[in-house]
Amino acid sequence: MSRKLKTFVTSLGFFDRAIAAPSMKAALEAWGADSNLFHQGAAEETDDPDIVAATMAAPGVVLKRPVGSRGAFRERADLPTDVELEDASTKAAKAKAGKRPKTTQPKRQSDPAAERKAAAAYEREERHRSRQRAKEQAVRDRLRKRRQAAMEKAQRTLDVARERHEERVAQIRAQIEVLENKLRTDDERWKKESSRLEDALKRARS
Repeated sequence: MSRKLKTFVTSLGFFDRAIAAPSMKAALEAWGADSNLFHQGAAEETDDPDIVAATMAAPGVVLKRPVGSRGAFRERADLPTDVELEDASTKAAKAKAGKRPKTTQPKRQSDPAAERKAAAAYEREERHRSRQRAKEQAVRDRLRKRRQAAMEKAQRTLDVARERHEERVAQIRAQIEVLENKLRTDDERWKKESSRLEDALKRARS
């Protein structure tokens, strides 16, 4: 059975955001929030008829408007102007100081048929969003596998190159050892020969 939708609003970055969702948790997931904005006082349920009407016309879709503005919520919104940013800063300061103005909105008339229709539309949007998340995850998985394969290939190439290098070094060291042995042998031969020749020279002089 479809759950009744509620309208939730928050401000993230440069935009105010609104969504028709069955729960705060669903709203947070749709906003991509990594913390509970409702517990932090940064998000709330709203009965504003204009916002409710906009979100119920597109259940499950995150609607936006420039932060600090009083314009309509849309799926795509322009970046806020300097004036809107200043207004948003003022509102944030008042909210932090506990001076957030309270407004009384006229209570929205219940329409069971419209609510069922909106709930069904939300479920369709949620399924679409789930498919999108699955596709994005699949892309991330493919990229991760490619990176892993590239890393493993690079590691194998490095290991082969290191093994070849170590083999060449071992061969060179063996050649050096042979030459050092030859050098020691020749030194010993020369010492004996030079000693013999020096003795012969001494005898010739005497």
